[in-house]
Amino acid sequence: MTEVARSIIAPDFLTVTLGIVVYFVGVLLTRRVAFLQNYNIPEPVTGGFLAALAIWALHAVTGWNIGFELATRDRLLVIFFATVGINARLSNLLAGGRVLVILCVLTIIFVFLQNVVGTLGASLFGLPSAAGVIMGSVALVGGHGTTIAWAPAIAAEHGFPAAMETGTAVATLGLIVASLLGGPVAKFLIERGKLTADPPGETAASLAPESDTAPIDKFSIMQALLVVNIAIVLGYLVHGQITATGLKLPLFVPCMIMGIVLSNTVPLIFPKLPWPARSPSLALVSDYSLSIFLAMSLMSMQLWTLAQIAGPLLVVVAMQAMLAVAFILLAIFPLLGRNYQAAVLSAGFTGLSLGATPTAIASMTAVTKHYGPSPNAFIILPLVSAFFVDIVNVVAITFFLGR
Repeated sequence: MTEVARSIIAPDFLTVTLGIVVYFVGVLLTRRVAFLQNYNIPEPVTGGFLAALAIWALHAVTGWNIGFELATRDRLLVIFFATVGINARLSNLLAGGRVLVILCVLTIIFVFLQNVVGTLGASLFGLPSAAGVIMGSVALVGGHGTTIAWAPAIAAEHGFPAAMETGTAVATLGLIVASLLGGPVAKFLIERGKLTADPPGETAASLAPESDTAPIDKFSIMQALLVVNIAIVLGYLVHGQITATGLKLPLFVPCMIMGIVLSNTVPLIFPKLPWPARSPSLALVSDYSLSIFLAMSLMSMQLWTLAQIAGPLLVVVAMQAMLAVAFILLAIFPLLGRNYQAAVLSAGFTGLSLGATPTAIASMTAVTKHYGPSPNAFIILPLVSAFFVDIVNVVAITFFLGR
């Protein structure tokens, strides 16, 4: 490890290793604490948050700023979404089209409501209106990436010099709240409505295999990894072409789309070719990628930065969390059909509205492992949260900053 000015940065390989350890800590805690099991708190969230608290305590004692290199974490996210695409069936996607459209419309409404609440919170604490946008869709729906992109301009042009620090803190708080809310929200909806999972034949895109008896061996793992890598290579090529047009799109979106294209063309063209879609081996690759990504993301949160500006931000984030839960109960769940899939998507919407796409997927995964699979949910929500919402957010941010 390198030390500069009381800062310690863990190198990438050590960060991955610690992420695996943190994941197993979460597994052990979840097995022993009934609350974590009953409310579907994902294991990497439990372990990652505990690790972040431990690092905060170490910072308090030593004064060190502890950070992590996260290059492999970002690659794991791309791998995970490539597996989601490979598991997708076009017939399922077409069947879920109506739900996708409704969720897109509801997301538009929510993004604007989130900025209204952020602006109200800013006015309560005597902050400029631009702070309300930072504490609204910039940091919450947008996350850390959107904060980094917009904060310098807001600081320079809208009279809020603390935009970057505030946005980063709100995004981090939102990530924590989203990680803890998704499971309980779904549990409430499922158990109140006595909802049951979809028929076993309609398996969730990222979880259940075609056959539980299919072997996990060297051949199947290597085959799954090869197909994933091909999808990612194609995704990189498509991403480069998209970027050249000036459109900003997360890398994992074209990688997921290329996985969908491969899985809905190659098996038809070469019916005798073994294909890893919905196999236990691909599920293993998927679960590993998401679990370690999330563990690394949460353990790397520098919680001591929140303590410095926690007061007003806690109030505003609490207001945003109440808005998200109310919107889920009154709009998302009823309008998506009041069924099991709607409940799973409701869990995911907490991540979309307060945290990040991986947080949403982790909450949905925990719910489906507890209650059963849900078709399309793992495709519908990423398409909304990773692609559509970014476009809507730009419009909303521009509108509120121009008022």
